[in-house]
Amino acid sequence: MSKRILCSAFLGFMAAALSGCALQVRSDVNRTAFHPGQCHTFAFAGSFRSDNPMRGTVANPVNESRLRAAITSHMQALGVQLTKENPDCLVGYGIGSHLVVDPGFGPYPYGPWGYGFGYWGWGGPWGPWGWDGPYVYREGLIGIDLFDARTREALWHASVDQSLYGATGADAEKKIDAAVTALFAHFPT
Repeated sequence: MSKRILCSAFLGFMAAALSGCALQVRSDVNRTAFHPGQCHTFAFAGSFRSDNPMRGTVANPVNESRLRAAITSHMQALGVQLTKENPDCLVGYGIGSHLVVDPGFGPYPYGPWGYGFGYWGWGGPWGPWGWDGPYVYREGLIGIDLFDARTREALWHASVDQSLYGATGADAEKKIDAAVTALFAHFPT
């Protein structure tokens, strides 16, 4: 009986830990302008390959190609074909990142568990005062926007927290595919 309880507790812990790794998608639909079946064809609204002087600091053209291929694949799976002339809809996209500062776990020196109880028990590695300082990390973002090609009105926006920082090759492709799959799970129908 105790093995069953321990096994259940472990599986519950693992499910909670793995769900924390799930991609967080934010999606919004312009219900007054969007209607199902509106887009039979699409074209891309632009590319990173513009004359923008910041292009080299912002975008990786290899990842852009991967993103465009993943979007095209998902649009075609929805029955929307890529075209160069007179598309019904336009697709915009973006890849970016920025640094986020997490203020830490509470006011110094107390922390969230009371006086002197740091991250690793009483006193933590820095004595009874612990270290509850800020944590800085890079947050990545991949976004897709859908527009009516005739009116240029926004129809759908979705973004997902997915960092491509330092990702290359198969790792970058896997992350982009996972992000686009998560985004299209929220495509309006």
